[in-house]
Amino acid sequence: MAACGGCGRARVAYNSCRNRHCPKCGAARQAEWVSREAANLLPVEYHHVVFTLPAEVHPVGRANPVAVYDALLGAAADAVRVVAADPKYLGAEVGLLLVLHTWGQTLSYHPHAHGIATGGGLTPGGRWRACRPGFFLPVRVLGRVFRGTFLARVRDAFAAGRLAGFAGPAAFEAWACSLRARDWVVFAKPPFGGPAVVLKYLARYTHRVAIGNSRLRAFDGGRVTFAYTDYADASRPKAMTLDGVEFLRRWVAHVLPPGFVRVRHYGLLANRRRAVKLAACRRLLLAAGARAGVPLVEPAAGRGGCPACGSGRWAVAGRFGPFEPPPVGWATGVAHDTS
Repeated sequence: MAACGGCGRARVAYNSCRNRHCPKCGAARQAEWVSREAANLLPVEYHHVVFTLPAEVHPVGRANPVAVYDALLGAAADAVRVVAADPKYLGAEVGLLLVLHTWGQTLSYHPHAHGIATGGGLTPGGRWRACRPGFFLPVRVLGRVFRGTFLARVRDAFAAGRLAGFAGPAAFEAWACSLRARDWVVFAKPPFGGPAVVLKYLARYTHRVAIGNSRLRAFDGGRVTFAYTDYADASRPKAMTLDGVEFLRRWVAHVLPPGFVRVRHYGLLANRRRAVKLAACRRLLLAAGARAGVPLVEPAAGRGGCPACGSGRWAVAGRFGPFEPPPVGWATGVAHDTS
């Protein structure tokens, strides 16, 4: 229990369970990770791309999460690598960071990969080649390559016996044929404003879980109400109420298999020869007049301060064990830390 030395407001702050799916834990690990990633940023434009699996893949993904998620991330990386390497589009190796997400705003099952890519890369001749300002790579071409490489990867998984749920090879081929017949969506958002903006994005996004405590609105003993943003309705904030069992069913669908790596680096950012490649990029960019420094993320204003009086004089006022209520007299002005 923490208390403000100015106004006396108290706050319950529970010990960390250190589970990566916990909406409360992970802030310290997130900050350490972002600090490490800052060393890999280049003074160039960064682009945000999203690779989404069609709805027909969802049942297969639920039954075979490791095979399908590996194929999703690998195919997205292959698409960027192949298209960027083509001289018709760029002719260079870019840096790419991919993050797996499996949820929508209402906790629906929606596997997709968010990518952050450098706006340029190293050519085979060792020169830096930048993308056109404000443009990364053609999304239609990325979508076609993404579709082909994903289907090739899941076909290999099926042949190796790592993809369950099909009656036999004919059933698998019929499913794959239906997916080849449609366009796959790759979405490219406007480029980030620079390395500092990228870091702020990473700080709030890459370690996000399916739902945060701040979105939980009510629980009446049987039903859970939570807030969400309806992007199909002009991004209006709304609330949804679900039966408790249905809420848990949706939430556990996003618990990843043990040991699965959901944040991966490719190209210039791949672990192998990353330091050498990034050093070469920086030399080339500095020679071209780019700034050397990469601004760090500024801490959020008022972080850690008292929400009631703003004094920021929080101090540990006492401790209580698991399944124990706060000591008598602490109930007044108590808030639960849901950050």
